[in-house]
Amino acid sequence: MEKRECISVFDMLKIGVGPSSSHTLGPWRAAQRWIEELKEKNIFNQVKEIKVDLYGSLSLTGKGHATDIASILGLCGFDPVTMDLTKLDEIIETITSFKRLELNGEKQIEFDPETQVIFNKNFLDFHPNGIKFTASLENGKTSTATFYSIGGGFVVKEERKNAKINDEVFAQFPFSIEKGTELLAFCKQENKNIAEIVLENEKSLRSEEEIHKGLEDIWKVMLESMYEGCHIDGILPGGLNVKRRAHGMHQGLIGDKKYNTPQEWLEIIRDTEVKFRQILKWVSCYAISVNEVNASLGRVVTAPTNGSAGTVPAVMMYYMTIENHEATFEHLKEFMLVAGEIGSLFKKGATISAAMGGCQAEIGVSSSMAAGGLTHLLGGSPEQVLMASEIAMEHHLGLTCDPIGGLVQVPCIERNAMGAIKAINAAEIALDSDASKAKVPLDKVIETMWDTAKDMNSKYKETSEGGLAVRVNMSDC
Repeated sequence: MEKRECISVFDMLKIGVGPSSSHTLGPWRAAQRWIEELKEKNIFNQVKEIKVDLYGSLSLTGKGHATDIASILGLCGFDPVTMDLTKLDEIIETITSFKRLELNGEKQIEFDPETQVIFNKNFLDFHPNGIKFTASLENGKTSTATFYSIGGGFVVKEERKNAKINDEVFAQFPFSIEKGTELLAFCKQENKNIAEIVLENEKSLRSEEEIHKGLEDIWKVMLESMYEGCHIDGILPGGLNVKRRAHGMHQGLIGDKKYNTPQEWLEIIRDTEVKFRQILKWVSCYAISVNEVNASLGRVVTAPTNGSAGTVPAVMMYYMTIENHEATFEHLKEFMLVAGEIGSLFKKGATISAAMGGCQAEIGVSSSMAAGGLTHLLGGSPEQVLMASEIAMEHHLGLTCDPIGGLVQVPCIERNAMGAIKAINAAEIALDSDASKAKVPLDKVIETMWDTAKDMNSKYKETSEGGLAVRVNMSDC
């Protein structure tokens, strides 16, 4: 039987901690999985010492992406969804000072981050983002496990032991979808729109109540990250001395309006002036705010990655505050179901990892997801939804990933604003087009993106070894 990948909307939209889904959330999750494996083997209590080896892109931009910190927090048993992030600095400082950590919050061991988190510049064969955990046991033996962070917070092992389980879950889906053509065929066969098809698949995994609550939680984090980013001023951490811009942009737009909560803030924005320039500014402000939160190790939603976390919520907020003042969460739920499905098509047919495909795999995919979701809400047909998604990606093809200083700041933050604007533009073009006459099907642009990814020089794949990362030095900033 042909192997097919089961990808839920909750895989594409995940609550996590910045600055990077592949370099922060992935290693964090990998550390948690390793702890589970140690327990399954009944050797957790025998662990005397541990070591973390980072390889390839995880090593080259690891410091800027807080890969070492994320790995340590995972080893300590903290969860990125629930951890109190205000205590993060204190926890890391304590571990660094006393050279000890509490493994999974249960067992104290000696641990010096300076010598026991090792940055290896060489790449492992399976994927550019490799991380290996080694435990020395009290009986003198060692236990190792290697994981690969493949983008969007997804973590796999080379042997893919989870493949059989994944197939079994996928078999429960009433609509098995690998390509855009299959998605359209099901829409026609069932006389359903994309959101309805995706919802039926999700219902085979969880109840409607769980789906509603899960998507509600995701939107809450999206809204809160926009709100937080718009209300915090100052300099972003990391050494580039990048000034937060969302705060100033927001002040100029909101004026002296009064509000107390993110939801009240949303309602206030609905009453503000919306000339073309203001619309551009609001959308940019929404996107930039999220990624400034992300850059400061804040909580955001991968969509499909942390580096591209601002694009989708910015377009959702655009719909809520500018396009449709009567919109409710039910509209946003449909948006997320459609956007998640578009993202999954790219995950299956290409990549959502900048270490594999450059920034086209992050901002390009996020723009495509947002364009599809918006087109759906604006009354577009399933064919127009896929056309909008194709247009958005078509004009991101070849986009490189070259973060200065290995930080998810320059040019990453601005790119979210550009991706959001392109998504809105793509939606409008598709809505005014006859999708049956589209020259480039979505499946073809996905294939082209993957071809481009494979041809791209590795120095433009999140290694900070080319492009802006070498033309602009830290000292210039």
